[in-house]
Amino acid sequence: MARTELWERYSFYGLQGILSFYLLYSVSQGGLEVAPAAAAGIVGAYGGSVYLAQILGAWLGDRLVAPRNMVLYGAIVITIGHLVLAFAQGFAGLGAGLILIVFGTGALKTNITSIVGFIVEGKKQQDRDVSFSYFYLAINVGAVAGPLTTGFAQNQVGFHFGFGLAVIGMAAALVQYIVSMKRLPARASQINNPLPRTRIPLVIGIGVAGIVVVVVSALTGLLRAENLASTTTVLSLIAAAAYFVTMCTAKTVTKDERRRVLGYLPLFLAAGIYFGLLFQKFTAISILIKERIDLHIGDWTLPVAWITTASPLALVLVIPLVARLWNKLGDRQPSPVTKFAIGLIQIGAAYFFLLIISQSAGDAFIPLALIFIFMVMAGSSEVFVGPIGLSLATKIGPGTFKSQMVGLNFLTLALGSSLSGLLGQLFTVIESPAYFLIVAGTGALLGTVLLFFRRPLSRLLTAGQ
Repeated sequence: MARTELWERYSFYGLQGILSFYLLYSVSQGGLEVAPAAAAGIVGAYGGSVYLAQILGAWLGDRLVAPRNMVLYGAIVITIGHLVLAFAQGFAGLGAGLILIVFGTGALKTNITSIVGFIVEGKKQQDRDVSFSYFYLAINVGAVAGPLTTGFAQNQVGFHFGFGLAVIGMAAALVQYIVSMKRLPARASQINNPLPRTRIPLVIGIGVAGIVVVVVSALTGLLRAENLASTTTVLSLIAAAAYFVTMCTAKTVTKDERRRVLGYLPLFLAAGIYFGLLFQKFTAISILIKERIDLHIGDWTLPVAWITTASPLALVLVIPLVARLWNKLGDRQPSPVTKFAIGLIQIGAAYFFLLIISQSAGDAFIPLALIFIFMVMAGSSEVFVGPIGLSLATKIGPGTFKSQMVGLNFLTLALGSSLSGLLGQLFTVIESPAYFLIVAGTGALLGTVLLFFRRPLSRLLTAGQ
């Protein structure tokens, strides 16, 4: 599973690493020359939609199609999407490719994570955290290798060659998964909560109606690049609210399960804001890099995607160290709530650092080494949030909502991605010192609040366990 996820993330982040610059760069540089605010909105909405679609994938994996098959179908659709991006030109090719990747990733991500949950089922929380930390390591190895290679290809021969490398990564993920399918736990081939056949036509009708609404909204101008991120943010919040209400009111959910879901609510909101701060590397920070970073090192031009790659690279390097620490501490390690708080405070500190270096540089370029340090500070903080959230979701979810609880956890990424688009748009209209102060203060304050309430939240999250 880890190797399949590595290659899937290679293709996803390989695309993500150059997408912002494909939109921002001029036509003469091979880009589409989109205004910065619109580019931030598109990138944020795309990232949010990828994770929002995982709610649909989680539901299908629980009710209609076994998780094992959902992962297979998703991998095939993603591969086709990357092929479209590699060969189709302009906005039409970009839109078609991104839509296919959105739906394919929606089918794959939550269901492959649920399968990992089946594999570690019955283990202690600290052992689960270690297992998911290494699973997260595979994710971020792909997140490093993807932009490094696609960024180099884009820098040397053009954006579409970079998109083509993502096709190779996704094809490798597909082959790896097909080889490993026979070794999966039996639960991966079972539908957890089958939908009655009489309700299938209703589901199809709702799906068709949803597609019609989106198409009509796009054709009539209701959906535009500038409002895509805000639309995705609202949809993410609505979807999350629906999940929380459904799980807290379902008759099949016990009292203890309900308490655990309610205990997760503050962490859900905190994680959504955290990822909004982190994913600015694809929106506000990409705009900053384009405007205030000199990429020339002598006669050589540094591939622009390599700067954002420092973030997942730092995470890859720190995960084994932190996982070893959790393993050594055992029952004495910090609670999941405390880990979340540490991550938020650290990313707040990273933005305080960015505020200082951007102001110290004045009107000159920000030194390249200092922006790399910022990326390392921000990226390594994810070890305290990402894998811990995954581990929690597969453990505390109600018995009849296992895959959908993982989908709810991935909604933090949908919310974060769309928030990063909104933040990127805000970055284009206010002074950068005020902007970085707001962002840094948000992370530090929210982390401090979680530390203050860590004990009551921890009691809720462990109710009945």
